[in-house]
Amino acid sequence: MRAWLSNLGTGTVELSTVPMPDPEPGEVQVKVLACGVCRTDLHVVDGELPVHRPRVIPGHQVVGTVSAIGSSVTSLAVGDLVGAAWLRSSCGDCEWCRSGRENLCPFSTYTGWDADGGYAEYLTVPAAFAYSLADGTDPVATAPLLCAGIIGYRALQRSALPPGGNLGLYGFGSSAHLTAQIAQAAGARIFAITRGEANQNLARTLGAAFVGGEEATPPEPLDSAIIFAPAGPIVPQALAATKRGGTVVTAGIHMSDIPAMNYDHDLFNERDLRSVTANTRADGAAFLRIAHTLALVPEVTVYPFDKVDRALSDLRAGRASGSLVVVMP
Repeated sequence: MRAWLSNLGTGTVELSTVPMPDPEPGEVQVKVLACGVCRTDLHVVDGELPVHRPRVIPGHQVVGTVSAIGSSVTSLAVGDLVGAAWLRSSCGDCEWCRSGRENLCPFSTYTGWDADGGYAEYLTVPAAFAYSLADGTDPVATAPLLCAGIIGYRALQRSALPPGGNLGLYGFGSSAHLTAQIAQAAGARIFAITRGEANQNLARTLGAAFVGGEEATPPEPLDSAIIFAPAGPIVPQALAATKRGGTVVTAGIHMSDIPAMNYDHDLFNERDLRSVTANTRADGAAFLRIAHTLALVPEVTVYPFDKVDRALSDLRAGRASGSLVVVMP
């Protein structure tokens, strides 16, 4: 089959021919229809995350059809439409798994990092970690929901945003533009601080109360803020814009170094600083129900499968707004 392999240390991917993966016991083989392009893929390809699998196939926002099933799989059948997301497996037995926090499992594995992902014609996924999707689901519109949407939802939950509160979104790409729509549906006002004219225009189109450049100060104090941009210097900037008792959430898997902060100025007055580490399957199921109820549709730029390298370059350079999705022929 055709697949894009990462050239570790070079920041590039290479279209190659590799053996088709066979499902192990408990797994299903999935024929890929669409795969979202995530900044985490860049962190893997650019070597900003530790190498877990040399020459891995990135991609972890996958929609496809089950093409084969491994032994002991009873929950899915050939032909079913499914989604494969970032969290690929967890041990199920550690204290975090047993307390409903499988995203913190120290033995967890991830699609497109520990195992080959969706920039390929086929991939395998444990049946227990595949999301069943209704017939007629649009693969292109659904792919970004499987990471950008789910992580944004978890970040919003952790932000402790009060009803009708002011929410700052630092970086306004795939995840932020979905998070904004969920928050607005609950009555929040969005303050978007982001670089790039395309991202700023998207924020305006979605009705943000304020849109400013990456160093802008919101005109009103924020109740909560979520940082999607992988830039550490934004952390004290967001804390300074947040009112007493507010919460700042860092939503990425990687961030550049955070500069030294002053306790009195940055953290005192019960400002909370929180992080997000992956998601649980319960997060994913809850978010997909909300997305269906709200008829949530991402702003999508589509790329053909043979242009995965261009899609990653455009994401890195900020040349496209909203979500980027690769589709199979």
